[in-house]
Amino acid sequence: MTVAISDLVEKVRQEFRTLTNLELGSTVSAHKDKNGWHVQVEAIEKESIPDSQDILANYELNADEDGNVVDFARIGLRRRNDATASESTGGKL
Repeated sequence: MTVAISDLVEKVRQEFRTLTNLELGSTVSAHKDKNGWHVQVEAIEKESIPDSQDILANYELNADEDGNVVDFARIGLRRRNDATASESTGGKL
């Protein structure tokens, strides 16, 4: 069964929210290869006052053909006002 990328990303984001209870920001990337789907999202790890000091985390989620998350890992952290990516994200925000 072929799944539209928009439907797959929404399913992955919903499953991530259920697993972590974190507030999600943007979807950073999504692509498919021979091992399945790989989706990167940004989530708020810790809210701060002012919000420019929020701690944001970048997560990579791996999903099967149907969009079921099979594993995920936090791959980077940054403050909201930090315009540069951490080294652990490979230069991606």
